[in-house]
Amino acid sequence: MKERHQKNRTRKNHFSRISSASIVLLQLLMFGYIWISYYNLYAFRTHRLTGGAVSLLLYYLIYTRLVRIYRADKVAQYSIGETVFSQILAFGITDFILYVECCLIARRYVSILPGLLTVAVQFLVTCLWAVIAKRYYLGHITPQETAVIYGDMSVKGFLRKIEEKPWNLFNIHKKVFAGEGMEALKAAIDCSETVILYQIDYSLREELMYYCINQQKVFYVTPTITDIVASGFENRHFIDSPLMKYNCYQESFGMAFFKRCMDIGVSLFGLIVTLPITLLTMLAIKLEDGGSVFFRQERYTKDWKRFSIIKFRSMVMDAEKDGAMLCKANDSRITKVGAVIRRFRIDEIPQLLNVLKGDMTLVGPRPERVENVEKYTEEMPQFAYRLQVKGGLTGYAQLYGKYNTSAYDKLRLDLIYIENRSLILDLKLIMLTLKMLFIPESTEGFSEEAVGLMQVELKKRDLTA
Repeated sequence: MKERHQKNRTRKNHFSRISSASIVLLQLLMFGYIWISYYNLYAFRTHRLTGGAVSLLLYYLIYTRLVRIYRADKVAQYSIGETVFSQILAFGITDFILYVECCLIARRYVSILPGLLTVAVQFLVTCLWAVIAKRYYLGHITPQETAVIYGDMSVKGFLRKIEEKPWNLFNIHKKVFAGEGMEALKAAIDCSETVILYQIDYSLREELMYYCINQQKVFYVTPTITDIVASGFENRHFIDSPLMKYNCYQESFGMAFFKRCMDIGVSLFGLIVTLPITLLTMLAIKLEDGGSVFFRQERYTKDWKRFSIIKFRSMVMDAEKDGAMLCKANDSRITKVGAVIRRFRIDEIPQLLNVLKGDMTLVGPRPERVENVEKYTEEMPQFAYRLQVKGGLTGYAQLYGKYNTSAYDKLRLDLIYIENRSLILDLKLIMLTLKMLFIPESTEGFSEEAVGLMQVELKKRDLTA
């Protein structure tokens, strides 16, 4: 059985490398042809060979970096449509950057038509590559025989999310409750290629992790809040006994200055670019029911500071006259215009004013409404950890979570960002936001979830680990 699992893992690794290398090579060849035969002649009147080589190297570096950011070569993990869209973003942005480079070096406008023709060819080739790669994967790569060992009955929702993904990664053939005894747990691990440890006690998880390592099993764990905070530790070697130090994060002047400059620049640019959409939205809201165009709500941001978040109104007037109410799917309070602007995130545009003013930043945990923060913090004190940083327009939980992601999972995603924040991570999340805008997943905060509370009872084991 071990040999069969090892062969399947080897086939999967070979497939990943070959499929990734093939699309990179194809994109480089297509771009290289049009660049050498047309754009390079305008960009470099002398040293054309060197200039062409440097431009192709630049294309390769930018394109491969964007592929990693958008995970545009992960055919196994995403649907064909999402894979193609991720590739379009990767090669489209890179093509545009190199086109701008050509115009700047030539110091004049260079026809964009050959470039657009190349983009069309790249799109067709990408579609063909994605279809062939996906079909090969589904036909030749066996899903990993996976055992799920769980200590929490919320595992049903967890498994449902895995099964809904358009992938062929896991064949969950064993579901074992952590309380069934070590012999049953080890037996499930022995007959599996992959193991998922879901919400189990720390001591048992540690024992099972070491067993998986000894048996050379691939395994996943759902991290506790303590695990995530521990990822912020640094190694220190003062003596011959290992030490790990945790530094309470203090944003340096340079990073704070750069982030603020980026906030101002991007928010101003966004407000200018979206001005036509803003004016049309304001007119549509006013014509529908004659009510106010904007919606304001008190939110908490860094250091428990309150501010008024501003959005386009997407619900009927006085939607919360009887108190705060969760927004659910197909909520009758959402207006016709509101349904459209929510679908395309247009209702979020006015928050650029909050970013420009300094109430928010571009990247950070989603600012949560005052009532929810007070309730969640009372039930789960760790929730206040989110308020160490300024609330953001986009962020880790907004990108990697969905509209129905539990509040607890969103908290863990926010903490992952807080413990790993950097300018590089911020730039990556901004780039990922471009992709998210065209994928039907809500960017709202916890108030839009279908659940009312934090399900703290189910998480006590985790918090005390």
